[in-house]
Amino acid sequence: MIIGIPVEIKDDEARVGLTHAGAAELVAAGHTVLVEEGAGAGARCFDEDYAAAGAEIVSDVEELWERADLIVKVKEPIGPELDRLREGQTIFTYLHLAADEELSRRVVDSGATAIAYETVQLEDGSLPLLMPMSEIAGRLAPQEAAHYLMKPFGGPGRLMGGVPGVPPVRTLILGAGTVGSHAAKVAVGMGADVTIMDINTQRLRSLDREYGTRIRTHTSSPAHILEEARESDVIIGTVLIPGARTPQLITHDILPELKDGVMLVDVAIDQGGCFVGSRPTYHHDPIYHTEGRTYYCVGNMPGAVPVSATTALTDQTLPYIKLLAEGPFEAMRARRDLALGLQAANGLLVEPGVAEAFNLPLADLDEVLAAGRD
Repeated sequence: MIIGIPVEIKDDEARVGLTHAGAAELVAAGHTVLVEEGAGAGARCFDEDYAAAGAEIVSDVEELWERADLIVKVKEPIGPELDRLREGQTIFTYLHLAADEELSRRVVDSGATAIAYETVQLEDGSLPLLMPMSEIAGRLAPQEAAHYLMKPFGGPGRLMGGVPGVPPVRTLILGAGTVGSHAAKVAVGMGADVTIMDINTQRLRSLDREYGTRIRTHTSSPAHILEEARESDVIIGTVLIPGARTPQLITHDILPELKDGVMLVDVAIDQGGCFVGSRPTYHHDPIYHTEGRTYYCVGNMPGAVPVSATTALTDQTLPYIKLLAEGPFEAMRARRDLALGLQAANGLLVEPGVAEAFNLPLADLDEVLAAGRD
């Protein structure tokens, strides 16, 4: 199969879909790997590294998309990339369709086979291709909050961990999954006063065993969120419903109750965001202020550490890329975890969360898989 690795064109995105080490494994398995010139430079995977691995360096992006049977990316297709998608081609990337109706319609209408990293799901419910980026985003969230709490960067001038005689920053983390647990790890390490909330008491028990009295755990409900949010200096939103739009937990009713100068870090912005007032931002302009609140809503947080993120991502995606390279539909029929990543194929939408978000027709996943031909 011909596998294409294009340059990521999303603002401030320096990751690449595959490392040169991953390309070498695919070439060794008999596949052709096309890498757009300069695609991996931001992640310190240079053209000469890919060439040494046996990949073909392509300077013309149109040629790459035309020749490739399988496109491997990091972020969702945008702008001219949507025009390049075609029937008979497979795209494997983070898609986050439930946050963007136009993107959803364009991907479906292209006829391409679109498989989303974020909904590939194992039997135990875990999301193996989302996990490494969730771990990174979780660890970055308190760092970014601490940065923008400082006065030179528009904040109120607070130190995350305080100092003797000065209390630490009250930090509320909404969601105790992968992002939330890693955010808690870093926030506790900074010395912040941390509360973490979730509807899953098993996750809260696990964190309680790990941290003891160093954090507070609380079951999540509108009343409990309001109670905790009122006292918080930093609120980190990490809620995820695989394939669906994120529910808003900081609502219109809660916003007026928040402290002046509160920092809101919405890690869920890729799926629509979990705070009222959230809108996507970028690394070059990551925050905005409104009515005494500061929002940080960067949709590709791991793009700030592209070397670490690209390596972590390839480690997880490469086994699936190898399967897809032997035949996407054959691979999905054989592996249910991979099949759950399918969002659309042959002009049909199969992701229930996207259909519900935008009132789009929904096809049956198993019927689409049975009808698919490699």
